[in-house]
Amino acid sequence: MCGIVGYLGEGNSKEILLHGLKELEYRGYDSAGIAILEGDNFSSFKAVGKLVNLEEKTKDFQTKGFSVGIGHTRWATHGKPTELNAHPHLGESSYVVHNGIIENYAELKEELLAEGVNFLSQTDTEVIVHLFEKNLKAGLQPFKAFEKTVQTLDGAYAILLITKGEEETIFFAKNGSPMLVGITQDSNEKFFASSDTPLIGYATEVNYFEDGDYGYVNKEGIVIFNEEGVKKEPSFKTLSQNKLSAQKDGYRFFMEKEIYEQTNVISDTLLGRLHDEEVVFDELPSDLFDGINEIKLCACGTSYHSALSASYLFERYARVKTSVEVASELRYRDPILTTDTLFVAISQSGETADTLETLKMAKEAGLKTLVICNVDNSSMVRLADASILTRAGVEKGVASTKAFATQVTVFWMLSLYLSQKKQTLSNEELKRQICLLREVPAAVVVTDELHEKMKRLSKRYLHGHGFFFIGRDIFFPLALEGALKLKEISYLHAEGYPSGEMKHGPIALADPELFTIALLPEHMLYDKAKSNVEELSARDATICAISPLPFDKADDYIATKKQKDYMLEFFEMMVVVQLLSLEVSIRLGNDVDMPRNLAKSVTVE
Repeated sequence: MCGIVGYLGEGNSKEILLHGLKELEYRGYDSAGIAILEGDNFSSFKAVGKLVNLEEKTKDFQTKGFSVGIGHTRWATHGKPTELNAHPHLGESSYVVHNGIIENYAELKEELLAEGVNFLSQTDTEVIVHLFEKNLKAGLQPFKAFEKTVQTLDGAYAILLITKGEEETIFFAKNGSPMLVGITQDSNEKFFASSDTPLIGYATEVNYFEDGDYGYVNKEGIVIFNEEGVKKEPSFKTLSQNKLSAQKDGYRFFMEKEIYEQTNVISDTLLGRLHDEEVVFDELPSDLFDGINEIKLCACGTSYHSALSASYLFERYARVKTSVEVASELRYRDPILTTDTLFVAISQSGETADTLETLKMAKEAGLKTLVICNVDNSSMVRLADASILTRAGVEKGVASTKAFATQVTVFWMLSLYLSQKKQTLSNEELKRQICLLREVPAAVVVTDELHEKMKRLSKRYLHGHGFFFIGRDIFFPLALEGALKLKEISYLHAEGYPSGEMKHGPIALADPELFTIALLPEHMLYDKAKSNVEELSARDATICAISPLPFDKADDYIATKKQKDYMLEFFEMMVVVQLLSLEVSIRLGNDVDMPRNLAKSVTVE
């Protein structure tokens, strides 16, 4: 969701900015642009579509000395994807890039229009640069003009601004959208970005800005003020330089690579947390669950499906009441939030706007808060009382795979951790569950035989009027996730349902052009689920059964291994539905990693 980069120094500004934008492609975008101030001369380039279009426009441009530059990949929120709406946005002598949404932009724009300001774009961002220049014309020094501009804005933003008259300065502000600044110890260079990845190979240390931070950088250093206007010192952390996990390593798509990586990242998720007879989370305060009578899980998209899966595990193993909330709904309700509830927010990036806002609500209501996240130092991790990192590594595919796998793994462990505290499982059963967890990495290994079968099978599922993914118990959230994966990257209509809901309406759609992907685990309500699938088969729906047990009513059968427990079946079937979605999408000729209209990190609502 929209990416920001910035650079100050004597290096090749254009190449550094373009490299940073390339590293942010996975977030999703429909246009891109850069602006560079060298001395008192601005150079600006914008292009709609892929970054190759911007690279073509800038191929003959080079900087020759010290310069400051800003860049942006835009995912349209206000105004269509056009060059005029692409960032950076220009005033009379300044350029700005911005992630987020300025909620009061309409009234600000109306005031500026009444004062004779001309707007070129349909975006909310353009008001920022015009407000800044209005404050300059009122006699304020550039930084004071920027400070007053930021104080006028309502909403979420990460902002970089450069202006003539301050040719060696980049102004910045952060509230609700991620942004960090990087430095090296042996130069005066400064690097800005929305996430760590663009800075790897350039910066050695980074400072993660907090909400309300604003200030400026120049050759001499970094000046930061908090939301009260009090100057604060940057807090630098060492930036990892390992980019290997962000490369495709010979796979066709990042999503394919990430499906194969699940065996390794789940091993990393388990590391140090499984002992012979107990589950250990050293990162959690020992009193986190004291006085807790309910767990409320809150998330969006794939993370919501992992939360639904967790609700079965918490209630079954830890015997604690658990509810699951869609973050975009909860934040606008008037929910009952009681202090005997542990509020758990789940997000791959830790920056998901709706989920972040619900976390703030829970904090304000006095609830204990826990975040399940893949990104250390993300906004949610810094805000919550406690956090558990999923250790999934960089996930570039927009359609999440290994993030889901590691989230469910964490929740399984956490349900056992809580069962230890509540003594709801016998020692024998707890040890059995720990042994099962150790087998998960093997259960998600992608064999050549399985992948070849999915490649062949995919050609039979390229048409029809839709898909039903069905399952019972914890396999219902997996059915939802399977349907989401397929619709995200293939653009085919797919729905997830509890198997028992077929005769309550959906079965009306059954015919040969309805494809039913049936999850039939041996160790979880097999006979019940099989009966539900037979009802669809009797109405002539096309059935693809995923099960360790042969099913004679199936048109297609994907045999899974005989496992000891339904949770191992869950993880194996997870891989099957991921591969099916991947191969259908590839056959349809789609860009698997960057599906249309979607973004990796949804940092606006």
